[in-house]
Amino acid sequence: MTAFRLTALGATLALGLTPPAQAEPATWQIDPEHAVVAFTIMHAGYAKVLGRFSDIEGSFVYDPETQELGDVTARIGTASVDTDHEKRDEHVRSADFLDAGAHPAITFTATSSTPTSETTGTVTGDLTIRGITQPVTLDVTLNKRADYPCCHGKETLGISATAEILRSDFGSTYALPDFVGDAVGIILEFEAIRAE
Repeated sequence: MTAFRLTALGATLALGLTPPAQAEPATWQIDPEHAVVAFTIMHAGYAKVLGRFSDIEGSFVYDPETQELGDVTARIGTASVDTDHEKRDEHVRSADFLDAGAHPAITFTATSSTPTSETTGTVTGDLTIRGITQPVTLDVTLNKRADYPCCHGKETLGISATAEILRSDFGSTYALPDFVGDAVGIILEFEAIRAE
């Protein structure tokens, strides 16, 4: 497992609160009902288009006591892209951009991680889009670790992460450089539930 100190435990103890029980290595599943994978890309130099995916799944192994992180994998269904414009969505699914017919999934597998504070760090891994794999580094923040206040009541992590990639690195060069931007901002917001 790769060491990665990404926990709110220190802040919890400093506030005199009781940390959640069961601190040991465990598998955490991304909750698809509370997960956002979004992106921004410049349109003709005027403004950034915001899009998101609704087909999201992933898991990782994390130990809140030792702050070790490992086995990070995620899958995003390319056909689930939504930019609030049906005709544009069809174009984004085409071979000009995601090529969803030939490549139905975007995948990410972590290869290393580095802490920068008790609740922040970076996770580097292999991102595959359009069948092309490139390294990418996510800036990650652990927002909260606690038993969920309702519904399932299980121990849950709240995580935010960002990154930037170039779509040309993944073989998408349509309308470069002036009409559709090359840089793609990635935004991740999700909750992950500790598996039984």
